[in-house]
Amino acid sequence: MDFLVRIDTTAVYRLPDRERKELIERERMRGRELHAGGFLRKAWSLPGQKANVGIWSARDADQLTEALQSLPIWPLITLEITPLATHPLFAEIAREGMEMCCSLAIR
Repeated sequence: MDFLVRIDTTAVYRLPDRERKELIERERMRGRELHAGGFLRKAWSLPGQKANVGIWSARDADQLTEALQSLPIWPLITLEITPLATHPLFAEIAREGMEMCCSLAIR
């Protein structure tokens, strides 16, 4: 299941410089692990904001929560989580692709 996750990191920037830098480095390392594990699929910074959005994948909301709680910045962030469903257009395109693939294989 895919989720759109918006993370507001404003509170992180209220920390003293040294503490903030150490926390951000630990966050980078954990983010790389979550990406390698297939949980964090893609992320974007939001220009002019201390926030980011990402596409996260998890079996269910409980597994997503576990992944997010593993972030070193967890106690300092505000989240907006939106479950995602396949848009009908893309479901239709996927079906058409499968039909074309199957018809080519039969010929």
